[in-house]
Amino acid sequence: MTSTNETSVAPAAVDVPAPVGKLASVSLDCNDQAALAEFYGTLLGMRRVFETPDGRITALSDGTLAVTMMQVENHVAPTWPDPGQQQQVHLDISVTDLERAVTSAVTLGATEAGHQPAPEAWRIDPAGHPFCLTTVTPD
Repeated sequence: MTSTNETSVAPAAVDVPAPVGKLASVSLDCNDQAALAEFYGTLLGMRRVFETPDGRITALSDGTLAVTMMQVENHVAPTWPDPGQQQQVHLDISVTDLERAVTSAVTLGATEAGHQPAPEAWRIDPAGHPFCLTTVTPD
């Protein structure tokens, strides 16, 4: 608490770069995306907003954020925090200009993945912690 006789000094301005995008989705690896989508859709009151033609990826949203289920081969359920299988989650970051966002993310230290299952919508993996830049939005 300060008295009215004391003067306050504003902190020095910090040059913070503009964000590349905003969090759009949290993606979950699984062995049965349809069952997991049904579970989270009911649990969170979300509706289906995106599905790949092969049905292996389904995104649900409430209009603010999405949860995406991704069916993967030979999925092993996580045992975290117990030893064994680690967590299997990645972030989807919504952008309006995919090419520009890719360039910005690479400049910040990300690396492009060698394989992109839907290159028109997803593009980037950073070293160590995967994430995707996407034009698919939760609304």
